[in-house]
Amino acid sequence: MADNNVSTDHDYVVTYQKGNLYGGFTGYSKDFKRYSNPDNDPRGPWILDNLTVGMSAAMRPNQAYDLVNPKTGKKYPFNPNRVWAFIPQTMARMIEEGRIFFPDDETKRPMQKRFQTELKSNYNPLSTLLFDKVGLNTEATRTIQEVLGGNIFDYSKPVSLLKTLIPQVCNNSDLVLDFFSGSATTAHAVMQLNAEDGGKRKFIMVQLPEACDEKSEAYKAGYQTIAEIGKERIRRSGNKIKVENADKEGIDQLDIGFRVLKIDSSNMKDVYYTPDAVQQAHLFDQVDNIREDRTAEDLLFQVLLDWGVDLMLPIAQEIIAGKTVLFVDDNALAACFDTDINEAFIKELAARHPMRAVFRDAGFASDSVKINIEQIFKLLSPITEIKTL
Repeated sequence: MADNNVSTDHDYVVTYQKGNLYGGFTGYSKDFKRYSNPDNDPRGPWILDNLTVGMSAAMRPNQAYDLVNPKTGKKYPFNPNRVWAFIPQTMARMIEEGRIFFPDDETKRPMQKRFQTELKSNYNPLSTLLFDKVGLNTEATRTIQEVLGGNIFDYSKPVSLLKTLIPQVCNNSDLVLDFFSGSATTAHAVMQLNAEDGGKRKFIMVQLPEACDEKSEAYKAGYQTIAEIGKERIRRSGNKIKVENADKEGIDQLDIGFRVLKIDSSNMKDVYYTPDAVQQAHLFDQVDNIREDRTAEDLLFQVLLDWGVDLMLPIAQEIIAGKTVLFVDDNALAACFDTDINEAFIKELAARHPMRAVFRDAGFASDSVKINIEQIFKLLSPITEIKTL
């Protein structure tokens, strides 16, 4: 309770855009159930709307007049506190066009016919007050407890908030980026939306490996960093969504997988970038220009970045002639970072006709193999682009 006995029960979402963001927020589809066409008006279905405005006769004297039903002569005096919506000339034209409805019950007031086909938009605007669509922060706390089994993260956003905002600015196949991922509520919301409408949205969550307080419930539960909390939530919430929607058609196709990429130092030794700085006495120490602690996956993602290949593409591992080969997006790229690569392996790989092929510079069995690789690919797979690290 606040000192002044006023409880602050709302928060703010700050939005901005660069350029034309699909014209802004989508809004919500209007409900046309009330529209009908009982008089077979050629303009189609319509509803009745107020024919007055919230202005007084003193404020709008030219809209303060008596309205007369041309068929019955019934006179409807103006309301001095709420005058007619149109000046006499405009009102006369609208009566002539059949846009003013005079009720059979003369105790009721005339109304304006609004046609569905003449609406400026089929959407109602998104209100700045989201309490009818978005849960409180208690919802976020409850969700964390259900997914992670305790009060693992403070001040998480409600999933319902993200589920409300994402469709407002994204279509169902867009990529959603959260630079301050925290407990990965955004990823949770994206997967939930995809489960509900069959969308193919993707997400990128960015989170520094900020250390958890050693006194916190998260640290006691085994989470050393906030990033670890987010990763575990994505795993568990994805599985939970699939279980909860097990009877829904196509749920087995829901993609709940994700990759974790971390910022690190280069895979390459200094000699790769500054070969001129290496002294002759140290040449034998630089035969392999890749750092010793790097895995094949480390090298592959460097290549994907260098070539500008999408990091989200599927990766499959195969054994060819006893060597491990990583294939990206089927045959878009083939990478082998094993050592002792010979011509027999090169010929077998070239027979697969990959668009790109990459190898470790020091991985060839001999200098002759390294020299002949281009000729082998030129003969068996001329479309292949070759790269060595």
